[in-house]
Amino acid sequence: MTVLEVKNLKKIYRTRFGGTQVQALSCVNFSVEEGEYVAIMGESGSGKTTLLNMLAALDKPTEGEVYLDGKPLSSIKDKNISEFRRDNLGFVFQEFNLLDTFNVKDNILLPLVLKGENYKAMMQKLMPIAKDLGIAPLLEKYPYEISGGQKQRVAAARALITDPRIILADEPTGALDSRSTDELLALFAKINQKGQTILMVTHSVKAASRAGRVLFIRDGEVYHQVYRGNMSDEQLYQKISDTLTILATGGDRR
Repeated sequence: MTVLEVKNLKKIYRTRFGGTQVQALSCVNFSVEEGEYVAIMGESGSGKTTLLNMLAALDKPTEGEVYLDGKPLSSIKDKNISEFRRDNLGFVFQEFNLLDTFNVKDNILLPLVLKGENYKAMMQKLMPIAKDLGIAPLLEKYPYEISGGQKQRVAAARALITDPRIILADEPTGALDSRSTDELLALFAKINQKGQTILMVTHSVKAASRAGRVLFIRDGEVYHQVYRGNMSDEQLYQKISDTLTILATGGDRR
């Protein structure tokens, strides 16, 4: 079943007075199936961030459409966009985006509080996730009292608490050390194995090599994609590295 579909997506930014135009996305087409784990890679300025903003309904395309479960995002009224994101999308950011004045438990529960769920129902959702992610002992601590890896686990729990259709991860390992990166990637693999759809934007070959499919963006369009198939993490790592070399040197698809 297709969860996310991107059709002929184009984004042109214009200067304040409409003189200069910058084409961030030219013609992007791809789809994501339920339960897939997809990584998006590309050089800085290739359009990855712009694309992620479109998928998250944080920005609107100049042309084309993004569909979630067959529903065009353009059909959602501006006043309902925040509710749509809260109910359908989970976000994991590079900088965690946790509130220092809230403890771990309240940071995770915040999306449910905004939905108006009762406390008992929230706790019934929280505890299995907290135990599964290994952060149950941290619930009463504050973000400044825990490590970067633990913060990212908290961010993952916050993303999962609403049972989202898809998790959008923006450079989730970018602020982590090697050990915490390994832990987070193992966590993402575990989450994905349980059926959670994940789409991750990353510069990290290591992170991308854990995905089931890797999309490469160049000059605002999907330049190439690699499927894991029967490849090991190490083999996929090499394949990704080879493709990035072609991207950097301006070579053709292969």
